[in-house]
Amino acid sequence: MSAILVKIFATALTLSQVLVDPATVKTSFDPARDQEQVSQILKDGCTHMRRAFDIEDINLDDLIATAMDDPQAIAGELKVLQGLSFNDLQASYRQFCKDEKVEPSPVDLSEVISYYNAAVAGLPDAGKLKGLKLPGVSVILDGSGKRFAEVYEPDHRRIWVPLSDIPKSVQQAFVSAEDKRFYQHKGVDERGVIRAFMGNLTNPGRPAGGSTITQQVAKNLLVGDDVTYDRKMREMIVASRIERVLSKAEILEIYLNSIYLGRSSWGIEMAAQSYFGKSAKALSVSEGALLAGLTKGPNYYNPDTKPDRAQERMAYVLSRMQDDGFLKPDQVQQAIASLPARVPFERIRRNTGFYFVDHVNRDARTLADIEKLSAGGYTVRTTISPVLQEATEAALQEGLARYELSVGRQRYQGAEANLTQAVKSLEATTGNSPSWKRALEAVRLPLYDVHWPAAVVVEKGRDRKTGANVLRVGLADGRVLPLSAWEAARRDLKLYDVVRVQVIEQKGKGAVRADLRTPPAVQGGAVVLENRTGRILAMTGGFSYPLSQLNRATQAQRQPGSAFKPLTYLAALSKGLQPNTLVWDAPVTLPPVGGGANAGAGDSWSPKNFDGGRSGIVTLRRALENSKNLVTARLLDGGIEATPEQSLKRVCELALEAQLYLECSPYYPFVLGAQPVRILDLAAFYAAVANEGAMPVPHAIESVEQDGRPVYSRKANALARLGSADAVAFYQLKTMLQGVLERGTARSLKALAPYAGGKTGTSDNENDAWFVGFTNDVTIAVWVGHDNADGKRRTLGRGQTGGKVAAPIFQSILQAAWDNHVPKAPLSPPSPQTAKQMIALPIDLNTGDRLTDGQGKGFTEHFRLSWFGRLNETQYRLVPQSEVYAFRNPDPWSDGEERGGPDYYEDGPYAQGPGWLESLRQSAPPSRRQAEPERGFRWWWEDDAPQRPRRVDPDYFWRNGQVY
Repeated sequence: MSAILVKIFATALTLSQVLVDPATVKTSFDPARDQEQVSQILKDGCTHMRRAFDIEDINLDDLIATAMDDPQAIAGELKVLQGLSFNDLQASYRQFCKDEKVEPSPVDLSEVISYYNAAVAGLPDAGKLKGLKLPGVSVILDGSGKRFAEVYEPDHRRIWVPLSDIPKSVQQAFVSAEDKRFYQHKGVDERGVIRAFMGNLTNPGRPAGGSTITQQVAKNLLVGDDVTYDRKMREMIVASRIERVLSKAEILEIYLNSIYLGRSSWGIEMAAQSYFGKSAKALSVSEGALLAGLTKGPNYYNPDTKPDRAQERMAYVLSRMQDDGFLKPDQVQQAIASLPARVPFERIRRNTGFYFVDHVNRDARTLADIEKLSAGGYTVRTTISPVLQEATEAALQEGLARYELSVGRQRYQGAEANLTQAVKSLEATTGNSPSWKRALEAVRLPLYDVHWPAAVVVEKGRDRKTGANVLRVGLADGRVLPLSAWEAARRDLKLYDVVRVQVIEQKGKGAVRADLRTPPAVQGGAVVLENRTGRILAMTGGFSYPLSQLNRATQAQRQPGSAFKPLTYLAALSKGLQPNTLVWDAPVTLPPVGGGANAGAGDSWSPKNFDGGRSGIVTLRRALENSKNLVTARLLDGGIEATPEQSLKRVCELALEAQLYLECSPYYPFVLGAQPVRILDLAAFYAAVANEGAMPVPHAIESVEQDGRPVYSRKANALARLGSADAVAFYQLKTMLQGVLERGTARSLKALAPYAGGKTGTSDNENDAWFVGFTNDVTIAVWVGHDNADGKRRTLGRGQTGGKVAAPIFQSILQAAWDNHVPKAPLSPPSPQTAKQMIALPIDLNTGDRLTDGQGKGFTEHFRLSWFGRLNETQYRLVPQSEVYAFRNPDPWSDGEERGGPDYYEDGPYAQGPGWLESLRQSAPPSRRQAEPERGFRWWWEDDAPQRPRRVDPDYFWRNGQVY
């Protein structure tokens, strides 16, 4: 028995059961014992189908006789019938439909049963459709309430609507077009099968399947759409079961919400909005008929590209509605006059914010208990600024590329696409623009969120006149520019390759050129946070979302290096040290944490500066501005608490309060940024610095609604104050971080210093480069480094610091923020409450000495006052005044990080040998007086009452200008 005949009779066995007695369909027969039962089912099915042929006025015997006379006339163009023996088919017809005895029988029922059993085994449960609501689209709104993105499962861009919201005329249009006997059949319509069969004989070019609406629901949602006999058999049985589980209204509702109707729209509601800009409940008769006509082929009957076909199909649907008695002739004539007006097609193509939307999806799970936004029906109002988001992504991408270009690590790994075939095809057509331009406009590139313009290589070779190598690319705007690229890339580029470029607009009369850009190996992340609210205005978690979905801003932790140091300085300032406090930038060894008899010499800690050198005595301000590791370490020994271990505990407590960590293990390198943090968390702490200690909670979601019902709404809570440090300490730290841009490791950003503060960060061996900075309104955190997923730490390269790699990216993002979101304004002075607790006095920036009238203009420093308005002097608390006089450094302190290595200090003016500090102290000249012990605040019950402030004549030279 031929394979095709086995499949045909297995299908006939299925059809016979679902038509004759759908309630008793069997899905398994014994190939030996049940042959007689199967034979009888086939005979009953044939009897049923013969009656259907008669109803359709088709003489089955005449049709078979015609086929036997000229089989090629029927089977010639139908691939499904090629290879079929019509003699066997006629003999089978006589056996099962005429009840004649045929010897030998052309049908081996054991083969048919075996094939049938295998095909229909494991059928899906039709009961799954009861109460089903398919996934749909959720809308993500930006901070101003405009649509920013849509979230939906593949092939599920829909908005579910109940059947009651769909006009009766629209329901009837689909029924008339797809299944005129929908309300009469029980899942499978034998008469529809016959009409489809006869239509295929007369028009084999576009085969019809004869499927009912119920069968289409079964195919789309349960059994799949494979073009096989197996699928058709499974579809018919499942459709008959659906009819016993669901009502006709329930089936129609699922169908109208599940079908694809073009314009990236699934379901009637999304299609109504996409084509007509209205809800399904507002559709007219002609609009409903147009959409119903699209079910047969949304592309083939596309009204945007093939309006004649669409109008012809719409007219067919309307005429069927008239035949079914739903419309009157005059209604049809009125509706058929022309295609209904449509809104322009807006392609759903987003090229920005993918990391942010992923973050929103995770936050929705945590905050609103929404498992997946793609389940559909949600409207999520977020905090994002679309313009700033795009600028942030572009700044990070360009910054990463420029880093690799500057260190010679750039690579060319091939073009994103090649348009050779497309260009050849378009050359045969007419158009108003070059074929390469039309091909470039149509291509969909894999790196869809990369913001460099795409360009196609349109010329490569040697100039005939000059002999020079020529490499030119065409842009989407029609310009053709010379391409600047490194030699390896120039060699590998081919004609019509699509690459990314940065267009360089030369100043003056210089020619415009395109610089090649390629995806870098280095990664990065950036966050823009609104200081007063914690709203995440922009977030990017990597170079490109298609290349890596890991959001490094929220899902990864990296060592912050010196970007963590402000916490240690904040702890010192909150304990009363003033920014002009002097500290030795000199070698130091701290005892083991935990100490005890079991501690060995190797457990002690002897850090080094980034540059390997030391600068002698420096102020706290200058030490932080220039990121001195040794000074940070020395603050642990009496600058914060009495012992290094207590100081470590204090910094840990502050870090936990700032929510940088869930837990903190006190160990010395921690204060130099050895414990990894998230970009987002570090940004929140710097925002607290800008707010004088009021720390925002970063958030991306403002509210969530479903079908107009509130699901989640963020409570407008006041900012949490970091109580471990007061507002004075935070403001002093803020001005010190402003100095980082003015004079320190980020002096390349000096032009921004009046408007911003921040801190560079570089981890050991230049594995991580950071810059975190703030203005009055926003905080921007940038990290650059390698993922190191293979367990090996890959360095950025010698001298590739936060100030060199991350700071330029920060600058670009900040400029975009000023251009599009916040005003450019100098950093704010202290709040009125904080100002009452401070006094601003001029000092010598390098020595920390306060200046009196006549000593010239100094740097204005903000000093903490005690509760009694007394100025707490701490300049010599950590370094005796005698040592300061003996070691007065005449030059401004320099930045080792900026200098790029230890060589400068090894032979420089500040280089010190072993034991230099001790010898310095021995040779120091005797002091004219002993440094007075610090007289801090005392309570009234202590031995000495607090000394009242005294007026001092500035010319009274014996007191060295000190004011008490």
